[in-house]
Amino acid sequence: MKSVLLIGLGNFGMLIARQIHEMGHQVMAIDINEERVNETLPYVTNALIGDSTNKSFLESLGINNFDVCIETIGNDFQSSLETTSLLKELGGKLVVSRANREVQAKFLLRNGADEVVNPEKQIAKWTAIRYTSDHILDYIKLDDSHAIFEVKLPKEWIGRSVRQIDIRQKYGINIMAIKESGNMNLSFSPDDILGENETLLVLGEHKAIQKCFHI
Repeated sequence: MKSVLLIGLGNFGMLIARQIHEMGHQVMAIDINEERVNETLPYVTNALIGDSTNKSFLESLGINNFDVCIETIGNDFQSSLETTSLLKELGGKLVVSRANREVQAKFLLRNGADEVVNPEKQIAKWTAIRYTSDHILDYIKLDDSHAIFEVKLPKEWIGRSVRQIDIRQKYGINIMAIKESGNMNLSFSPDDILGENETLLVLGEHKAIQKCFHI
């Protein structure tokens, strides 16, 4: 179980609060808006109304006691920048900040953020890849070159074994798991025959996956 400080309870912040709650972690939520704070109470360990750009207020929270500090202020970049800087100054172990643009990400990283998330950009890329490709069902970016994809089986692979399709040798793509009806098989054999209702979780370079699946 981790202790999380979550600052900013807009739509994105609220979704994070609910997800962290479902995962069983402890969450301290902060927002300057009382209505938002009250709304998040069922999903957090504690919630306070406060100004995160106020150093004294943040000091009173004991920033260095949290495993991660997540700042999701989306409509006031000056407050986001000041909050990020203060979190790191006050001993934040891992400070994750939200950015809406690339230039904001650069400033946040220079002023204390250990990592930056851009939800609009990330979901836009996921949507573009998911809905313009015939075979791609899901996508997780690992770095600028590599990703994990959940892919449908091309028709010519159905009834063949993992060994026979041999995409590791041909394309440098690793099959991580075979999935059927929501069940994940991580211990498959190279001789397992692929069925039409199965999908694959594959890891590889974007270019290799595009070539293999004709994306």
